Order: sequence, then C-alpha cells, then structure tokens
Amino acid sequence: MRVVAIIGRPNVGKSALFNRLAGRKISIVHDQPGVTRDRITALCKRGSAPFEIVDTGGIGTDPDPDFAAPTREAADVAIAGADALVLVVDAQDGLTPLDTELARQLRKSGRPLVLAINKVDNEKIHGDFDRLGIESAVSVSAAHGLGIIDLVEEIELALPPPEDVESEAHIPRLAVVGRPNVGKSSLTNALLGEERTIVSDIAGTTRDSVDTRCSWGDTSYILCDTAGIRHRSRHNTSVEVFSVMRAEDTLRRADLCLLVIDAQQGVTAQDKKIAGLIQKEGKACVIVLNKWDLFAGTPGIPSTLSPPSESVNTGRTVNSVNSGSASKKGKDKETSRELLDTHIEKLRGDLFFLPYAPVVVLSAKTGMNLRRLFNILEKVAQHARRRIGTGELNRVLRGIMERQPPPSKSGRRFKFFYATQVIPSKPGHFEPITILLFANDTRILPDNYRNFLIGRLREHWEFPGLPFNIRLRSRNEGVDND
Repeated sequence: MRVVAIIGRPNVGKSALFNRLAGRKISIVHDQPGVTRDRITALCKRGSAPFEIVDTGGIGTDPDPDFAAPTREAADVAIAGADALVLVVDAQDGLTPLDTELARQLRKSGRPLVLAINKVDNEKIHGDFDRLGIESAVSVSAAHGLGIIDLVEEIELALPPPEDVESEAHIPRLAVVGRPNVGKSSLTNALLGEERTIVSDIAGTTRDSVDTRCSWGDTSYILCDTAGIRHRSRHNTSVEVFSVMRAEDTLRRADLCLLVIDAQQGVTAQDKKIAGLIQKEGKACVIVLNKWDLFAGTPGIPSTLSPPSESVNTGRTVNSVNSGSASKKGKDKETSRELLDTHIEKLRGDLFFLPYAPVVVLSAKTGMNLRRLFNILEKVAQHARRRIGTGELNRVLRGIMERQPPPSKSGRRFKFFYATQVIPSKPGHFEPITILLFANDTRILPDNYRNFLIGRLREHWEFPGLPFNIRLRSRNEGVDND
C-alpha cells in the first residue's frame, strides 16, 4: 500500500485535512494545539487508486511538553515509512521560520514533497510560500473542502504506481479497549513490533482511535488502539470527551474487542462498564490480562484460561526428580498456577456477564505470551465458521426443554417447533452465533429462560469468544423477536 504522511507544525489543520482526504471524521479536530499525538492512518479513495494517509502530531513548538519528544519521534517514523510527504502550512499565519526549517528537513529525506497551503477560502495564494522551493504547491481549505481534488492529483503524481492490495473491507477489525493506563498502546505496539502509538504513564495519552494494519502468518488484522474510556464525569477537557466518544464508536465498528485489564489493579467498576458496553453491542471478545509480570513476577506461567466449557491444560503435573532445586522449581510453578487460578476466578466472577470471553494472560511490556493471543484469535475465528447440524440442534434443544421445561405464563407454556442456525448472507469476521426458534408465541418466553437455554447450548458447543443469541419467530406473528 502506498503511504502519504501529512506533516506540519501544530494547529495548521493537518487533522482537518486528514479527515477531508479520508472522507470521514477520524482525527480529532480542535483549536487546542497538540491534540494529535499518535500516528493515525486511513485510506484515501478520492483518486484513481486508494493510498494510505498518515496524520502526525505537530512538529516544532511544545504545546504539550510531556509529549513533545514522543510526538516528534512518531512523526519521524511516519516520514521514514512514507512514499510521499505533504507539508501543511497556514495561509493566515503566513510563512514562519518553523515552516522553512520543516521544508528543509523534509527535502533532505529524499521523498517527493507536496505543499498544502491550508485555510485559503477564495483564491490561490502562494505568496511567501514560494520561497520554500516546493514545486508542487496547492491552496486548500480543509474546513470547506476547497482545492482537495487538486491536492489529490498532485499527491498521485508524487506517488509510485499502485499495486493490487487486499481490500480492507475483508480484514477483521480488532478494537483494543479499556480504561486509561492499562497498557492498550503498549499492547498495540507489541503486536505491531514497532512504536506506532505513544506510551506513557500519564493517563489519557492516546486521544484518537488509531487504526493500523498488522499481520500474523497469513492473516491480516486492522488493529484499532483507542483512548482510555473513563467515567464521563472525570473528563478534564472537551478533547478528552471527543476521545472517549471516538473510542466507543470504534468499539461498535469492530469485529472483535480486546478488553485490556490491569492485572495489578484487577477489575474495577469502569472495567465492568466497558465490558457491559461490549456485551450490549454483541461483540466478540477476548479478555487480555496485562502486566502479569508486575503482578506475579514469575515468567513461564500458564498463558490462557478459557471458559469453563473449554478443556484446558492446567499445567499442574510436575515430574518426579531427585534434585532439590528441581523440586523447589516445581513448587514455585504450582504456586504460580494457584495464584493465576485465584486471579482468573475473581476476574470471571467480576465479569460474569462475559462468560464466553477467553482470557489471555500476558505482558505487553516484556512480550510474554503475545503469540498465544494470536492463537486464541485464530481459534475464535475457526469457531465463528462452525455450523451446527439442524437435526442435532433440535435434538439437543428438545432434550434440554424436556429436562427443565420453561415456566408457564397466564396458563400458557412456550413451545418451539423447529430450530436452525442463522447463516448470514454476507458472513463477516467473528460473527455472533445466532439460533432461530420457530415457536407458538414469542411473548411468553422469559428472558431468564432464554439465558438458561444459551448456557446449556454452550455446554454442547463452546464457541469461545463469540456471543450466542437466540431469536424467536412466532408462527402466528411471522416476525422475529430479538
């Protein structure tokens, strides 16, 4: 994929231009300088062939001293990986010494350079900007959409010819979600193998939802790092409010959510609220218990613990040896396993409404067990493609309802005539498992009995990581009831 990096000093309109090229609001646009900190990517489809655009933090002045150096580093990495560069300047401010210095540095990179003179509302104004010596210069207004077509044409002239690439529509999207400072950006960087997002102990470092393509073996993913979702009453600025709204929107657009929990702090009230949002949206989920190295201080612990219905190797077997040190090592391993079991048991109790989500215990900082996370994702994807035989499904359901019939309501009892698995016409990634029941009356099935049926069905078909839904269709009504 051809890559174009958007560069400039703070508050010249880089994010507004990025959103205009992407065709949707992705980067947060705000008058406050320094809002964009990470590299943010999207596809621009306005030209003859798509290309990837990268928004970067402002370079030069220090509106946010805590992040000035990391923001510059992120921009430098974006420049190094780009096929062409767009330098954005502010027509209202005129040419500044920092613009001149940035142009000089970008020319030294040897990459094709396009100048976007932003905030021009009526006519082409190059003026003093001609002194930058950039031949490809376009006057634009990102806010009003003026000059964007001309800019895209100049970018395409600067880029190498397009290659055939896999459509992003067919790539599963993984949303990395959680409250602030649980290690979401560290996990994203670890999975990508590079410092794509800024990592800091300061809560709220990530403000945008950062979409990045990554691969594991032959499988590609779109990895979406998000801002930490904290309680709405604790937002310090309007920018943070927008960040949380963007994170929640990313969760809804994702195929699967990686819910990151801090092993040291355990499950908090805010973790439960985020998990509740995942459940409400009916999203596939894997729980990532991060920072286990800090909590346990013991490498080599078992890496996953799955729902009760899934068989798992507990790792309790210790070989008999004569060596006292080997015996002590075995006891240490047993103690580590007991510690893990206790921690996972409490986590599952706190997040009882996500019983289907496998738990992966890892350390994003040290890289411990990252491979296992991709293995679990592949397992969830395999189960999403499973199909339950109609005959077997009906036999299992009838057996469940014969052993424990549904309660009667107003003298009537719920009866189903036929059950089948719903197969989407256009299957996506990590699709929930949906069972359709044709019944006598959809209004007399209590929710608690529906949940009971789901629990019993999971005992027969595990479907780890995937929500399990039962939809009802009345023979009399002829409509679905979700």
